[in-house]
This record gives sequence, structure tokens and C-alpha cells, in this order.
Amino acid sequence: MPVTHRTALVVAASALTAAALGLSAQAPADKPATITFSESVAPIIFNNCTSCHRPGEAAPFSLMSYEDVRPRGRSIAAVVASRQMPPWKAAPGDYPYRGDRRLTDAQIAIVQQWAAQGMLEGDRSKLPTMPAFTDGWQLGPPDLIVSMPEAFDVPASGGDIYRNFAIPLNLTEDKWVRAVDYRPSARSVVHHSLFFFDTTGEALQLDEQDPAPGYAGGMGGVGGRGRLRALLAAGGRGRGGSDVITSRVGGGLGGWVPGRQPTPLPEGLAFLLPKGSDLVLSTHFHPSGKAQREKSTVGLYFADTAPTQAFTGIQLPPLFGALTGIDIPAGDPHYTISDSFVVPVDVNAFGVGGHAHYIGKELKMTATLPDGAVKNLLSIPDWDFSWQEQYRFERNVTLPAGTKLDVSIRYDNSAANRRNPSNPPKEVAWGEQSTDEMGSMTLQVVAVRPNELPKLQQAYAQHVRDIFINGPLMRVLSGRGR
Repeated sequence: MPVTHRTALVVAASALTAAALGLSAQAPADKPATITFSESVAPIIFNNCTSCHRPGEAAPFSLMSYEDVRPRGRSIAAVVASRQMPPWKAAPGDYPYRGDRRLTDAQIAIVQQWAAQGMLEGDRSKLPTMPAFTDGWQLGPPDLIVSMPEAFDVPASGGDIYRNFAIPLNLTEDKWVRAVDYRPSARSVVHHSLFFFDTTGEALQLDEQDPAPGYAGGMGGVGGRGRLRALLAAGGRGRGGSDVITSRVGGGLGGWVPGRQPTPLPEGLAFLLPKGSDLVLSTHFHPSGKAQREKSTVGLYFADTAPTQAFTGIQLPPLFGALTGIDIPAGDPHYTISDSFVVPVDVNAFGVGGHAHYIGKELKMTATLPDGAVKNLLSIPDWDFSWQEQYRFERNVTLPAGTKLDVSIRYDNSAANRRNPSNPPKEVAWGEQSTDEMGSMTLQVVAVRPNELPKLQQAYAQHVRDIFINGPLMRVLSGRGR
């Protein structure tokens, strides 16, 4: 009997499906092959989940054996199908990212079919070897190790807690930081921590004035206010830096979320850490049902010499959206801010990230090249304040002079937004508290020709000035309304 075109398509589709699931192409179409934990599911769990789901890490339970996984099999199938786990908020873009934790469609199908078939264990002799996980300092002994002066008590229950902790570094000379490793002592209650440096001494003063360890405030407490004050005092003048506006007031040094491994900056690049700086840990705690004491330790890795090339961050809108006049009406599901900037020199982009608070919903940065091609640099269609990543491109992305960067950030301040902290919703303005809002995306770049970096910095500083002078914030400050 001749094989028709339709029959050939059916056979090919069946073979592709079987191959995606790691099954024999000869398996009967009406009886899917049996999926077992030992042969098919364990490799997925061990290589994508166990790094966090093991003793001493932040995840609330271990996934290191069949006995660990089976009782949670159906819930695991559900969260991987929704891509809630493994946590990775970036949608596929035009340029791949390092350390992408997303499961493939085939892997998700395997887990779901295993759950549907009753979560069989299979032959234990075929269980793969557990990956070797590094305990302790991931990059070797740090050049400087510092800890919180006092432990902070996290209650067993209650709402999330946001706390800043100032740690004196006692540096007598400027240092160049190539990597930061963060080690919480009670991982189960630390949701994330952002790192800042403060050269004003204000963070230490706030810490000392508060009777409990640390002090309340958002984004490092003084970091955002200090940068904003410096910018406003200068009438919008500044020079582009590795975070937003580089100044002696302070800046960012990265952060930690569960699952993130410390990653050195590309060869020849480093953050400036000025002498006399204090380290500020801006930490989000989530009570776990058991009272815990957290005393974080941080390892700083210094470059032996000054970097061979400076890098800068193009943040749009600048200063986490402070100059846009963010004022989100209660119930508005589509409030959007945006910004654009034309790159005046050839640059190589090596990283990208975004920031918003609870009601941030969609973040997107694109690059329109001089030939008209539009490239997706980062798209987060379902922003989650709890999972803030800095994405490193697998390879540098070259953007020629004349490339237009476009950023849009949408907020959902409606009751339908399950992450809205206010019920009923209330008006939300820009601010440092987590229940306020911010919004920006930052592209980390180096100039292809290092001597052209000042031209980029000057163009960006002019962009900030223009927003400050012509934007809604200046109209409010001058009494001209919005």
C-alpha cells in the first residue's frame, strides 16, 4: 500500500514527538512509553532544581532523591509547565543569555507525562550521578570578607520584611571589584539582597539610630536618595557610570537571589569601590514558619590592577524612573512609562537587567539598528519583584552608532494583579519603599573604541538633563503641574 503524503506527515510527527521525549520511535502510537524517575526525570531534577533544593540552600525542601520528588511530583509538573520553576523571568530574546535556567519543551513534557503515569521510580541502577555542588566560596577565597555586625531576628510568620544593613569596610584606598559572593546564614528566609556602597556615612548613621540591627528603607536606603540628590543638585548633570550616575555618593555592586551564582565581570572590567566606602545590604526577608536569625557574610574579589577598560550602564528611564513623575492611578492595569536613547558610538553590550516593584508587569528593551532591524535585548512579560536577575549575554552584542534603544515598562495597579500589595488598590507614586514604584532597564556596555566612551557618557548625561528640565518632575517642582 503506497504511503500517502498525509501518512508520511503523521509518521514524521510521531517520530519527532518520541525523539523529544527520549522514547523509541517504534513505540505504539496508542500506548506512550513508560517514563521513569531514574532514567528520564532524575537528570532534569538534579541538573535544574537540586542546586537550590538541597540542605543549606534557600529552597524550603530538598529534591535529591525519588523519595524527595515523588510526593511533590504533580505540583512539580504544574510549576514547570507554567514556567514558574526553575525561576527565570526573561522570555527568549534575539541573543542568548548565560546560565539560562529555562527547561526545554521536551523536558517539561517528560515531567508531565511521568506525573500522569503515576510517577514510577524505575531501575535505581540507572539513576544518574548527582552533580558536584560547590559548598562555601564559589570563586575561591575572597580578598575581603565582611559580615553584618549583628544578627537580625526574622519572625516565624508575618509579612515580608525589607531591611538595610550597613557594614564598614575600612578601606584606605580605592579598590576595583570584579565579583561579589553573598552567603546568608539562614537561606530559607532570605529572598534576595542587593548590594550598594555608600561614601557619605549616612547608612551607618541610620543603622546606629535604629535600635534593631539595620534600618528600614528601600534600595539601600541612602543609595537612591543620594543619587537623586546629587543629580538634582547638579541640575541633571552627571557622568554615566557602571550603575546609573557614577559619583562619590554611592552605587550598585550587584545582588543575590536564590540560585544565582557569583559571576565575575568580563575580563578587564571592574566596579570602582572608593576608599572610605561602607557596604549596604538591602535585604528582603520572607518568614518561613520558623523563627530564624540572619547574619549575612559577603566576600569581595578585587582585581589585581585597575581595569583595562571602563564600562557604563545606560539606564532608561534614568534614576529608576524618578524623573518620569510616576503616578499610577488605583485600578489602572496599563499605566506605562517609556524612554529612548540613541547610542552615539559603537558599543559592545555584555549585560542587561530591569527593576520595578510589586505592580510592575511587563518590561521590555529593544534595539533598532541603523538598518531598521529591531532586536529584543530583554523582555520580561510577567515581572516578579521576588526574582530580579541581571542577565549576561552569552556573547557580547555589538550595537553600532545610531542604534536606538527603546524601553517600556507597564504597571498593573488593578485588583486582578495577584502581586498588588494593596487591596483595594491605591494610587502609587515613585518612591524607595517596596509598596512605592520604580521602573528602569539598564544595558551594560563598553565602547568598541575605548576613547569614545566619554562621548557616550556625555550624550547620556545630556539625555538625563533633558528629561530633568523638560519632564513632569520639573513641572511639579516649578509649580506648573504635571
